[in-house]
Amino acid sequence: MTAPCSAGGLEAALAPYRALLVQVDALCERIGAGFPAEISCRAGCAACCTLQGVLPVEAASLALALRQLPEAAAAALRRQLRAPTADAAHCPLLTDDRCPLYAARPVICRTHGLPLLLEENGGRRVDRCPLNFTGLDTLPGTAVIDLERLNQALVIANRHFLAACFPDGGLPDRIPLQRLADFPFPP
Repeated sequence: MTAPCSAGGLEAALAPYRALLVQVDALCERIGAGFPAEISCRAGCAACCTLQGVLPVEAASLALALRQLPEAAAAALRRQLRAPTADAAHCPLLTDDRCPLYAARPVICRTHGLPLLLEENGGRRVDRCPLNFTGLDTLPGTAVIDLERLNQALVIANRHFLAACFPDGGLPDRIPLQRLADFPFPP
């Protein structure tokens, strides 16, 4: 299936998602700057990297990033994605515990490790990487990301993308990362 939007239309369809990423990055940077001693996340730390599928707008962004890699790196990543993996618990994009598409990583990857306010079983709780924020008894609200609100914004960006590029549907709700190289793009 080919997306019905043109290449220029694809950029316009991705614009709300990219604007959301700018806001998410600013929020995460603010939290990181406010609590530098409390965050142990670093390059090569992939304990939180368990993502297996993403929304179509995120898949499109990742697939574009894959296309922009140098050919040898893109070919190696496509082979890696198509190969059966022995470690199904970790993200199939990881190479030596690093993401080769880091700049285009999805929203959830950008917030990994930070305190997330979750709604579950009729209540709310804060979840975070067990390696982060260990020296604090409590967290100020400014250090917590409301995952429900963030996901609502992500769903709106995804709907915009789908309406622009796939108005007749045809895509699953989630795109498996292992199928990233097969994402349908405009000619």
